[in-house]
Amino acid sequence: MSLAHRAVRWGLRKSPWILHFNTGACNACDIEIIAALTPRFDLERFGVLLRGTPRHCDIMACSGPVTKQIESRIQRIYEQVPEPKLVVAVGTCATSGGVFDGLYNVKSGIDQVIPVSAYIPGCPASPQAIIDGFAKLLKTLEEKK
Repeated sequence: MSLAHRAVRWGLRKSPWILHFNTGACNACDIEIIAALTPRFDLERFGVLLRGTPRHCDIMACSGPVTKQIESRIQRIYEQVPEPKLVVAVGTCATSGGVFDGLYNVKSGIDQVIPVSAYIPGCPASPQAIIDGFAKLLKTLEEKK
């Protein structure tokens, strides 16, 4: 592993920047993701910062099922994320399609379109579960040294 690659992995472990992407959820998981970033739950203590562009993020936090309308958009945004790309599926809809699975315009969970690194179940996923999921994801990055 080159020195530059190790430096990028270190930066990712110590201060991951996330992009929150809603693929068509009911907004319950979106509210919980934002709540996890507030001072009450303080996801920022792990260095996690919310960013508004895929070109500056390390992790995509996706909520909601993948619809046929959003499929090409989520793939395009995923391609804009620099390497190493990590995706976190937040909520039951993002992990399996949830209550929307089987509808005519819903493909299913996020993993049907892009590779997912971590799954955070729940309808909606609580801020504590989101923090736990991100902490475990960052811990697996440390173990992959």
